[in-house]
Amino acid sequence: MSCSTPPNPQLTELEKKQARFAPVELNVDTSKLDLADQQALAKLVEAARVIDDLYRNEQVWAGNADLRKKLTADTTPLGQARLRYFDLNQGPWSDLDEHKSFVPDAPARKPLGANYYPEDMQREEFEAWTAKLKPEQKEIATGFFTVIRRNGSDFSAIPYSVAYQESLNRAARLLNEAAALTPNASLKKFLELRADAFLNNDYYASDVAWMKVDAPIDATIGPYETYMDEVFGYKAAFEAYITLRDDAESAKLKMFSDHLQEIENNLPMDPKFRNKKIGALAPIRVVNEVLATGDGAHGVRTAAFNLPNDERVVREYGSKRVMLKNVQEAKFAKILEPIAARVLPAADRANLSFNAFFTHILAHEMTHGIGPQNNVRGSLKDLHSAIEEAKADATGLFMMQFLFDKGLLPAEEKALYTTFLASAFRTMRFGVHEAHGHGMALQFNYLMDKGAFVAGSDGTFTVDFAKVKDAVRDLVHDLLTIEATGDYAGAKKMLDKLGVQRPAIEQAVAKLSDLPTDIEPLRK
Repeated sequence: MSCSTPPNPQLTELEKKQARFAPVELNVDTSKLDLADQQALAKLVEAARVIDDLYRNEQVWAGNADLRKKLTADTTPLGQARLRYFDLNQGPWSDLDEHKSFVPDAPARKPLGANYYPEDMQREEFEAWTAKLKPEQKEIATGFFTVIRRNGSDFSAIPYSVAYQESLNRAARLLNEAAALTPNASLKKFLELRADAFLNNDYYASDVAWMKVDAPIDATIGPYETYMDEVFGYKAAFEAYITLRDDAESAKLKMFSDHLQEIENNLPMDPKFRNKKIGALAPIRVVNEVLATGDGAHGVRTAAFNLPNDERVVREYGSKRVMLKNVQEAKFAKILEPIAARVLPAADRANLSFNAFFTHILAHEMTHGIGPQNNVRGSLKDLHSAIEEAKADATGLFMMQFLFDKGLLPAEEKALYTTFLASAFRTMRFGVHEAHGHGMALQFNYLMDKGAFVAGSDGTFTVDFAKVKDAVRDLVHDLLTIEATGDYAGAKKMLDKLGVQRPAIEQAVAKLSDLPTDIEPLRK
């Protein structure tokens, strides 16, 4: 007589969660780098791993480091499954499950303020404190690069260079070593200035230098995105993307940059809100990812980014768009093609296009840098991320249609809108608690209400090409106007009404539950 061990329901549930991420190898050819740059690349990879530890152990949650040690020591199948999913999420909360805990020894939900603020701090307390500060002190307290700690009955704003001194000293040393190795002057200057910024907490000069990097190695390393600060959206998370430039693809995309001002001049909003002169640099880079860490490597993986977020730099120089081509190729093959097979009618699937997917992501990143730049983040506060992601998506569609109409891009309207429709479900699977998913639900419902997207009786969706262009233009107008006027109440009303998963969306998303939600690049 034999007996088998009954399955552990906790382990089974974790394995289901893990299966939502399709493992992929992101292969990158480094053989064309000269020896000095290969050595510099190794130093940058090492620095990126320091940033990974800083982000996970010092920014996400004060208890992360001790909890990970405990999970590492647990050699049971359940313990090892928890450790793997912990590493994928950079903490004990599942990004795809409203940041709920999957480990018993952690708070039930990820702290809204991460480790940027005291866990017991109330929003009103912080606002009352900052209201008493001098303008320059308030700017520091609400700025990207300070953590807030209790100081008796008050608070203190501690610079990142002090709060994370040990980690940033190590990272700065490695950046300086990489700078000494690379023969490329622009990369050398950026790395040296970014090393200085880690120590003096002033990132402006290194952000400008990063905009000007023209090198085979393209390194993005530092505190950038503010999504993890769910209280105010003020504080920047550390991340690193170590990449190699794809020169052939980058050259193809210069045309977009050349027409940015023309697109700005034709944005569907009151002309008084348009920028008469966009920053001149606005570089575009297509790269292949060697390694991403920190805020760039948890849960759903970034396919492109648009930085820096410092509005001073954006006003003066524009912003830099970086396209992670090998990441996008993996997402298209592993995620979007299987989704399209279920949400599009068979006749429409021929319109699915990697080129349309890739180019719209480019347009999305470029349009973060146009439109209102008048302290939009400060005006819209916690709603900024969702509104800005929706604005970039919709304005990206407007941009491509503008270029189609001018004969500057081959007219591939069916591919563009059909691929965007299918990709909407890829994004909405992240949930409305996440900025991209929240913003996409807003767009999808808006376009459904305008008749531009149409639900079929069989649960599939189609594009009404007679209505979609006008509907997108109206959506862009509404989003840009909210941003230009800093209309917090209008943003909230729009998100409350449209930033939800209506029954048609819920039913379609439910049909995708057995498909991977995103990719898991395997670390070497």
